[in-house]
Amino acid sequence: MRFDIVTIFPAMVEQALRAGIVGRAIDRGTLSVQVHDLRGFTTDRHRVVDDVPYGGGPGMVLKPEPIFRALDAIAGDGQVAATVLLTSPQGTRFTQEVAQRLSHAERLVLLCGRYEGVDERVRVRVDEEISIGDYVLSGGELPALVIVDSVARLVPGVVGDEHSVAGDSFSRGLLDFPQYTRPQELTISKAGAAALKVPDVLLSGNHAEIRRWRKREAVTRTLARRPDLLTAAELDEEEREILRELVAGRDGVGE
Repeated sequence: MRFDIVTIFPAMVEQALRAGIVGRAIDRGTLSVQVHDLRGFTTDRHRVVDDVPYGGGPGMVLKPEPIFRALDAIAGDGQVAATVLLTSPQGTRFTQEVAQRLSHAERLVLLCGRYEGVDERVRVRVDEEISIGDYVLSGGELPALVIVDSVARLVPGVVGDEHSVAGDSFSRGLLDFPQYTRPQELTISKAGAAALKVPDVLLSGNHAEIRRWRKREAVTRTLARRPDLLTAAELDEEEREILRELVAGRDGVGE
């Protein structure tokens, strides 16, 4: 899979791409990620990419011409046709479902907005706008990296253990169950604090009981923290039964 990221801060993006799962996938050739400096597509000696907005107002707006030239160059490099994404607060909310859909594309181009945004005319070349949440960031570089990381995990061969991907939070609409590792017992440095222990079931060696415990913990955590996810969650019969038990127990409190 190929990603192209268009930004005025290429070093900010390139540094992040060198590390972790994505960096290793790039080194192996499982992923191809090209970062394009938008200033390289300007024609003036000062490499200006922004200008004041028509009609007045604060801030600056990214000019359309450098973005159009960048998209023309990307489209004309002989590679496969790309889906063009614009990071924007007006866009589709980025979810695991969106990540899964985008992971089937052969090539994604991510345009990183800055300042007050991009000239509206750029949108004629955009296939989809994506928002990673309802808050303000200085630019689209961090959202672009979030999208690359999330989508890349779903590309075969990027994550070594594909069962880990299948079990990730949100993959089926459930939050993940609690995870523990060594030591088996931990005492924190607080006077009178009780030892923090790994649940006995995880030490039992009974895989059927462990599997059910994990399912119950995942459903319990989702019901408590993100009940909205359960409307569309892909639950098996055992998980549905667990959910019915939890809801019945919760509704019966105080009766």
